[in-house]
Amino acid sequence: MNDKKVILTAHQPVYLPWLGLFHKISLADMFVYFDDVQYQTKDWNNRNKIKADQGDIWLTVPVFNKDHYQIKLKDVVIDNKQPWARKHFKSIYIAYKKAKYFDKQIGFFEDMYSKKWEKLADLNEYMLKHFMKVLGIEVPFFKLSDYGFTSSKSELVLEMCKKMGADLYIFGAQGKNYADIEAFKNAGIGVYFQDYQHPVYGQLHGQEFNSFLSIVDLLFNHGEESLGIIQSGNITKEELLRSMI
Repeated sequence: MNDKKVILTAHQPVYLPWLGLFHKISLADMFVYFDDVQYQTKDWNNRNKIKADQGDIWLTVPVFNKDHYQIKLKDVVIDNKQPWARKHFKSIYIAYKKAKYFDKQIGFFEDMYSKKWEKLADLNEYMLKHFMKVLGIEVPFFKLSDYGFTSSKSELVLEMCKKMGADLYIFGAQGKNYADIEAFKNAGIGVYFQDYQHPVYGQLHGQEFNSFLSIVDLLFNHGEESLGIIQSGNITKEELLRSMI
């Protein structure tokens, strides 16, 4: 009898993600790319921050977001009339050219920003898979748009868990605002709300540590040590599994 517990998590497409997303994925047995939900303006779908000599700077991908309440994330189109890719690459290059792992990391960004991207979700998926590979996170990757789910919010997550055979679902911290915990309990599926403790690590550009930046900052500064730093001070998969017993 196979009593292995299956842990599932998911997240919307985000641009140059922060560290907490990779901790959440590293705890799971399966990851679902939530590309078939509503696009939100002023969110992390198309922007994030890096640390530069002048402080934190935003990198924002311009998109066409008219009627965004009807737009699914998978359908959001990038406004390529604006030279965003060249600007983003230049910003990353200048910010991290003195970083320890600059030579190992910069090639990916040079290649990525030289490609022509039409859909925001495709760009974000390409980056996320690369970062997972670099970090050594080997978790099966699925896309919500490949399934025919019809519900929304907490009901959508529960439907997905049932379809994919999950025993436990990892919500982000904001999941407490909408998760129907009783419905999961009645279905025999556990829930865990991530409470990510942000690590402090060595950065360029001054003594003050800046948290909640893109994974880019950590990778350029710490390379292959990055996953260990991401996981430090946070729950491990083994601890999460023990909590399910």
